[in-house]
Amino acid sequence: MMASLEERLDKVERLIRAESFRKNKGLGNEVGYYIFDYPAEKELQVRERVSYMVSKNSRGIDGFQLIVFDLYDILIDILEREGFTDQVVQFEKEYGLGFITDALQMLLKLGERDNLVVKYFQENTPDDAVVFIIGIGKCYPIIRSHSILNNLHQVIDRVPVVMFFPGLYDGQELSLFSKIGNNYYRAFKLVE
Repeated sequence: MMASLEERLDKVERLIRAESFRKNKGLGNEVGYYIFDYPAEKELQVRERVSYMVSKNSRGIDGFQLIVFDLYDILIDILEREGFTDQVVQFEKEYGLGFITDALQMLLKLGERDNLVVKYFQENTPDDAVVFIIGIGKCYPIIRSHSILNNLHQVIDRVPVVMFFPGLYDGQELSLFSKIGNNYYRAFKLVE
């Protein structure tokens, strides 16, 4: 019988506190990248639990800092910093979502090594941290989770990274909202 979402989140909380998890021990020299998949309709429950875990975390007591990166918030932050927010809204009205998706992917350099989202992670991830990535569904189709993971693991390998994924992950393929899929990514499933 499959564990409930609440039981699985309890396991996540216990797991991230284990020093062996934070040191990436027992992974056969693989970089510690994990997927926590869940039904998309449970998004608010997952967000609430992540916030709770952050509020409980104390570097002095736990020995690590829990860092949460919301892809949507990062996208908005970059747009505001670059002064493109109003233009994006106007262009979407004039040209549609497809145009904006392509334009933002180019602006963010999502297919390149100097990807602005990955750079944001790199600049804001301290040592002795556990990184949670959320906001996957809020950014679709502009930011694709597998492209972030593929580029991120090349620059962040010192701390474990957990992507909270609203959909299914079978150990090889990510299926956003359990409908949009066939994006190959190799990571560890955090908990069953």
